Parts: sequence; C-alpha cells; structure tokens
Amino acid sequence: MDWMLKIEEWDPKIFTLSHVPNKYRLFVSKFVRRVVIARMSEAPDLASVYHMKLRDAYEIEDKLKDQDIIDQSEEKLVKLLDDAEMQLHETQYLAGREFTFADSMFVPVLVRITLLNLEKEYIDCRPQIKEYYQLVKRRSSYKKVIGKHFSGWRKYRILVKTVCFLCIRSLFRMY
Repeated sequence: MDWMLKIEEWDPKIFTLSHVPNKYRLFVSKFVRRVVIARMSEAPDLASVYHMKLRDAYEIEDKLKDQDIIDQSEEKLVKLLDDAEMQLHETQYLAGREFTFADSMFVPVLVRITLLNLEKEYIDCRPQIKEYYQLVKRRSSYKKVIGKHFSGWRKYRILVKTVCFLCIRSLFRMY
C-alpha cells in the first residue's frame, strides 16, 4: 500500500475548517486570507505562489458550502485511520519496523486531530493508532519539531505572533 498517496488524497483544510464552529468559520477564513496577503507583501518574489494559496483559500470556502464534500473528507480520513489501524496490527510503523517518510506524513494528520481536540473521536477509539502516536511522541525528532508547540504558552505563540503582526500591519495602513 502506498501510504504517501493515501495520505495525500485527504484534504486536511476542509476537515479542519468543517470542525470550526460556524460562527467562527468566516473569521478563520478571513484570517487565513489575511495571513497569505501579509506574507505576499513580505515576499513579493513569491507572489505567484501566494496567489495560488489565496485562490485555494477561496476554493476551500466554496467547498465548505457543500455538505457532500465535507462528508467525503470525513470518510477519507476515517478510511485512512482504519487502514492505518489494520496496518499497525502487523507492524510498528506504517511501512514496517522503521520510521519512514510515510510516518512523517501521517504524524501531522494525528497532530491536526489533536489540535482540533478530536482525539477521542478519531485516535483513542483505535488502540493501535493510539499506541503508535504515543510511540511517535517519544521520538526526539517529534519533541524537537512538534512537541515543543504543545507545552504551555508555546502552544499559542505562532497564533499570537501572527495576530499581532496583522493588527500592527492594519494599524499602519490606517495612517
């Protein structure tokens, strides 16, 4: 099974935004667009890339209006997790006994679920994935790259930094 292709088939943006309460969804969508525009102004040489990201943000907003697309995203995630659960009955990691690139692509899926506070619904009910995730969290690479963002104030540092940047940028535009 080609795990990398299977993981890439799932669109995490639709899943994430579909789990944001409706009353905040428009705010989050606007925030995402503002971040892209702010980054575009910081790096004009990458404007074409940021234009694609901006177009993607608008397309995601349109897709969120279609319940069938949201349901398909959820189904793909559940299938991915169920397949991983079955594989992890046989092997320690997705592709065997060693941590591979497939695992490095799968871990952010689990992290996203954790950030959305949906562990009970998607991870805890799958004992092999839960055990796998605990194993991965003990890896030094996880602690250096991802784990540090889950402790104390660091959990919110990137969000606060981005919000402050956007507020200051907006303030200067007024004058």
